[in-house]
Amino acid sequence: FYLANAVDMKVKEDGGRSYFELDLNDAWVWDMYRPGPARFVSSVRVVTFKDVNVEEIRRED
Repeated sequence: FYLANAVDMKVKEDGGRSYFELDLNDAWVWDMYRPGPARFVSSVRVVTFKDVNVEEIRRED
């Protein structure tokens, strides 16, 4: 599980299978083995064959 202020998602193919490459900036990473403050990272790359859901939260003016 990830929360990020910026996301760049690319769909790629390998041998007929699609996968996702995501570059996240200013992110919070949920990983049960990662201790407290280490969950906040400036950038992270995720590569997955699983479904991806990206939602944008509207900012109030």
